[in-house]
Amino acid sequence: MKKTTILGTGSYLPSKVLTNHDLSQILDTNDEWIVSRTGIRERRIVAEGQTCSDLAYEASLKALEDAALTPNDLDMIIVATLTPEKRLPSTACLLQDKLQAKKAAVYDIDAACSGFVYGMSIADQYIKTGAMNRILVAGTEVMSKVLNWKDRSTCILFGDGAGSAVLGPAKTEEKIILSTHLFSNGSLYKLLEMPAGGTAMEWTPDVFERGDHLVKMDGKQVFRQAIESMAEASRLALEKFHKTIDDIDLFIPHQANSRIMDAIAKRLKCPEEKIFMNVDKYGNTSGASIPIALDEAIKQGRLKKGDLLLIATFGAGFAWGSALIRW
Repeated sequence: MKKTTILGTGSYLPSKVLTNHDLSQILDTNDEWIVSRTGIRERRIVAEGQTCSDLAYEASLKALEDAALTPNDLDMIIVATLTPEKRLPSTACLLQDKLQAKKAAVYDIDAACSGFVYGMSIADQYIKTGAMNRILVAGTEVMSKVLNWKDRSTCILFGDGAGSAVLGPAKTEEKIILSTHLFSNGSLYKLLEMPAGGTAMEWTPDVFERGDHLVKMDGKQVFRQAIESMAEASRLALEKFHKTIDDIDLFIPHQANSRIMDAIAKRLKCPEEKIFMNVDKYGNTSGASIPIALDEAIKQGRLKKGDLLLIATFGAGFAWGSALIRW
């Protein structure tokens, strides 16, 4: 069976910055309150008319350039998003058109903040079996469009952005996906959801009045579940290869909240210097969180040949997972 390697990565953040000070002008909050609870200082917001596929397009061009490939080299495009551009067609279709990747099969997946790791795991299976050779996995979100900007418990947390990776069959032992591990617990879906917008609850004037078309979250319960789930998923990834946290060179957790990441690191006994964080700059970009962080870690030289990379993620559903990569 073939092995899967990461051929290239790219990320894109909108230019508009929304700071905590900016939020304090419209909410009963301030920079100190937000930073102490989340570690977030600012986040990016799309420009007028900028869409989910626009963000993915920019990130994907960079990933293709990094991989020294063209759009026509792609066999498949998988887009992970909980903020699709349209209900129909998929954002992946729109991205394929913008890239002019005419040979690529396309589809979206929705595993919320865990979407990119889920997409990477799916692509890994296609490549291992030889069914596909080069697959683009993009995580792209326009969270600013699905937030209640009067609810400080949610709107301070999220930002917009996109990250992409091109995966393909390995020719060497570099940048190899060793394993991915996926989990879910649908019985907890009400703790983090957007109630309206599907066939269960269509958009009506009453829905808009209640804000049921926007993100609703039980923050305390999500906080607890995220820590427990990502810590356990990380342990399972390490155990599969008889590794411990001491063997890890870099740990990239989902960039949701610095307190969550600190708590996971404490449970795993992971030294602070091994943890990659950029949540202070971008907030929680949901399905784009992991690929943006991965691309930044690479560009900053945080990964070198032979390093062992651990990734952990958690999102609505609940859906969570982990991945182990030998750089």
